[in-house]
Amino acid sequence: MEAKLQVGVLGFGTVGSGVIHILEEHQEKISQVTGYHISVKKVLVRDLEKNRRYETKGFELTTNPSDVLDDPEIAVVVEVMGSITTAREYILQALKAGKHVVTANKDLIALHGDELVAVAQANNCDLFYEASVAGGIPILRTIVNSLAADKIQKVMGIVNGTTNFMLTKMT
Repeated sequence: MEAKLQVGVLGFGTVGSGVIHILEEHQEKISQVTGYHISVKKVLVRDLEKNRRYETKGFELTTNPSDVLDDPEIAVVVEVMGSITTAREYILQALKAGKHVVTANKDLIALHGDELVAVAQANNCDLFYEASVAGGIPILRTIVNSLAADKIQKVMGIVNGTTNFMLTKMT
């Protein structure tokens, strides 16, 4: 019997709904690789009445961040809100509650990354922010795991997702 892992998502725009779609679409493969049945339990939204492009069955929508951040069954929080101040506040609250956090928030990591990493370590939690770097390619994991013994002097290339998109359209 595989273990269950419940996820809370902060934000339900294009990125948030995309994350949920991918988790649902690839649930079987993710389960085979990780040994966990991952399911989204709650999603923080600004407006419960808003018409949504994505079907909202199988999880609860809420406008109260505490519904996600204080839920003892939620082990992982995915932050895809895009703000800095509010996202920082919610991530700190999640980490202090012992929840692992995933974020793609470039600005937040640039401004508060050291603080968030320190709080994650102090609470024995993981803070995953690789999606905020280099257009989401697994560059940080590669550098840390595969090249740890090497001295990297310089990394050159177009590693920005938006720039890569524009260059692809130009060719």
